[in-house]
Amino acid sequence: MVRVQRPLTEKIPDHLLPYIAKQDASLYTAIDHASWRYILRVSKAYFKDHAHQKYLDGLKETGISTERIPLIEEMDQCLRRFGWRAVAVSGFIPPAVFLEFQSLGIMPIACEMRTLEHLAYTPAPDIVHEAAGHAPIVADPEYAEYLRSYGEVSRKAIFSKEDMTLYEAIRDLSDIKEDPRSTEAEIQACQKRLDQAVASITYVSEAACLARMGWWTIEYGLVGKKDSKIYGAGLLSSVGESYHCLSDEVKKIPLSLACINTSYDITRPQPQLFVAEDFQSLANVLKEFTPSMAYKQGGVVGLAKALAAEYVATVELDSGVQISGVLTHYKSGGKKDKATFLKFTGPVQLALHDEELPNQGPSYHQHGFSAPIGKVSGLNKSPADLTPKDLESLGFQSGQKGKMTFESGIELEGKLKDVVRRKDQNLVLVFDPCTIRNGNETLYQPDWGPFDLACGVEVVSVFGGAADRAAYLKATGGYGQKPRAPKTNLTQTNRELTDLYARVRTIREAKKDAKTTLDQLDPIVKELDQKFPQDWLLRLEIVEINHTLKMNAPWDKSLRASLSEISKTAKDKSEMIARGLELCRG
Repeated sequence: MVRVQRPLTEKIPDHLLPYIAKQDASLYTAIDHASWRYILRVSKAYFKDHAHQKYLDGLKETGISTERIPLIEEMDQCLRRFGWRAVAVSGFIPPAVFLEFQSLGIMPIACEMRTLEHLAYTPAPDIVHEAAGHAPIVADPEYAEYLRSYGEVSRKAIFSKEDMTLYEAIRDLSDIKEDPRSTEAEIQACQKRLDQAVASITYVSEAACLARMGWWTIEYGLVGKKDSKIYGAGLLSSVGESYHCLSDEVKKIPLSLACINTSYDITRPQPQLFVAEDFQSLANVLKEFTPSMAYKQGGVVGLAKALAAEYVATVELDSGVQISGVLTHYKSGGKKDKATFLKFTGPVQLALHDEELPNQGPSYHQHGFSAPIGKVSGLNKSPADLTPKDLESLGFQSGQKGKMTFESGIELEGKLKDVVRRKDQNLVLVFDPCTIRNGNETLYQPDWGPFDLACGVEVVSVFGGAADRAAYLKATGGYGQKPRAPKTNLTQTNRELTDLYARVRTIREAKKDAKTTLDQLDPIVKELDQKFPQDWLLRLEIVEINHTLKMNAPWDKSLRASLSEISKTAKDKSEMIARGLELCRG
């Protein structure tokens, strides 16, 4: 069933808008278009027998052409028919941003095109991976629903500080590898940083578990009870790895929740792949994992995950009050080992139903926040349920100091200055001055300023990120990564070669007669031989034109001989040249 979509500008939250880029088709070079064309041609030839049928259908249904790099606006129009949308982004965007887009049924598509040097595979996001890998398969409604559900669940996952350090290292290495201007020293420095980030991982977070699940399904998944077919976008967009992934050299493992125990390396071919029986199996694995997550479990289990993460997470109380920040300490006790005290470092936000409470944002709670939680002794009530009469009975009346003792033994003493209420329920009780003690330990003292008591008894949920993300990110400066403008692969070094590619493209698309075409290609072949002896793709394109028009060109043999010599320089080039020549037979 196709979901009715609202207009795109109405659907995207404000804090995601800065990550939407403007696709500038003029940035794509003739080499880029030739690279795209090669990838699509050899992929279609291979995937007609080895990819899930819906992928092949989806290439047509999403408006993806073999001849040119697609316009994301056009893809957006096609994806609407499947209840999805597409937006342009540039390079890596923060994982939380990517997942939020996905949970909304919006596919972020990186504008950049991989360089010719990394045609077989690139770890960096590019339009081949996103448009030719991810987009076509969403035409299958069962898979599309899994993708959306995965995004929704992943949005709740707790990211760790280590996860973000690793993400930044991967992003930097991938970006610098794809930049034709990068030096070998710069690449090695980024590789060293990535190696250090990997070595520093001390535990596997919820977000890391889901990243593994996503890698072995969305990116590198196979499907089929007997005859395995490719559906993962990472494989579908990798000319090299997809060609070998079905061989016996790559171990095939039936998909189960155990996939979250298998790590991966984005810079190398995968030694094993997981095979799902069908797309429903993907949803089943996700459903099996979800109950173990902190947002479902809450309590001290959830708090322990947030504490270990050392990254922004939200603790939700039974009153509905949500506390977002970096949890640095909590106390627990009692027969059921319930949380009794929470402590966060700043900035901290208090919210209700994912909406920041007035005057309770990160700008106010810059330096942290703490909260004793539990029932009030003597009254057997949550602070959220205390009536004005209850508060008076505790001494909080007419500017007088009162005293509230929690069942945990924590004592709060001070003057009640304000009460934030919603629907006859206390959300925040404001005390000034205020002292909080736990036996001989002072948890809060008057010279720290007013104390805002978040009312609640139990922690019912703990999830990653802030509750009101837009407000939190606006106050704290966002994710710490500013969106970048799309880049071009055109350099001073490849400018002359790019011109040759453009001339050949014009000749091919003009579809002139054989003699005219031959006359136009003659000087190009000579220049190619003189100036660019190692370029293989343009030679392939010229061989293809000669084959298509049956020109019997005198230089065809020498071009093929040059391709044979270039094949000896690298295994991946040898394979790509052979696959390109295969298309020129018959």
